[in-house]
Amino acid sequence: MTGPTPPDRPSGAGTLRAGFRLAVTTLTVLPLRPGRIDRPAAGAAMALAPGVGLALGAVAGAVGAALVEVGANGLLAGVLVVAFTALATRGLHLDGLADTVDGLGSHRPAAQALEIMKRPDVGAFGAAALVLTLLAQAASAAAVVSAGWLAAVAGVAAALGAGRLAIATACRRGVPPARPDGLGALAASTVGWPALSAGALAVAAVAVWAVPGRPWAGPLAVMAGLVVSVLLTAHCVRRFGGVTGDVLGGACEAATTFTYIVLSICI
Repeated sequence: MTGPTPPDRPSGAGTLRAGFRLAVTTLTVLPLRPGRIDRPAAGAAMALAPGVGLALGAVAGAVGAALVEVGANGLLAGVLVVAFTALATRGLHLDGLADTVDGLGSHRPAAQALEIMKRPDVGAFGAAALVLTLLAQAASAAAVVSAGWLAAVAGVAAALGAGRLAIATACRRGVPPARPDGLGALAASTVGWPALSAGALAVAAVAVWAVPGRPWAGPLAVMAGLVVSVLLTAHCVRRFGGVTGDVLGGACEAATTFTYIVLSICI
């Protein structure tokens, strides 16, 4: 007969609840009450990240489709979808992208590059990365939200889901943290392959509806975005010795951007 779970070993349900709160409060601006923050909770949060991305993307896609429906041109709708996403996530991943590109562009040894990434300012490399990324996302999102309600909701959801799947993938077991503290250290190497597989299947299932008449195109776009993010993460691990919170943000934006691009090409 088993007794109650000891207080120093939280139950699976408790970890899942803490992970859900951590995923929502970290990846969105929704004001949930903070929960437990430790490595098990971080692992659950990263595993749930693709689902958070799908939900956020469905809302953003509906906003874009509604704008097109009331007469906004596609480009304006795409810009506002990207702006809505940035506001809904506090621009957290964009900040991570800029810092990551600044660190990579410095061509400094790992320790110095990590110090550059911690600075509050944005360098020339990071600024250029932000501008080009936002332009690519807005132009590609314009095509996605102009393809009809179902395609708009599924397409934006797939792009944002792919971005958060990239975060989970960067936190897979075996990928080390670059620093002993921070989000990277908390979440690195916490996500197992079963959780990654479930997240990938969920995002691919939604992506099937992203391109009218071409059910294969959405999953292909997600795969392209994920491949780019994996390559970026691998390069960062070689350069910095592991992942940081900034690298997770950079991987997210890379996957989101390339998913949008391939979707727009296929539509």
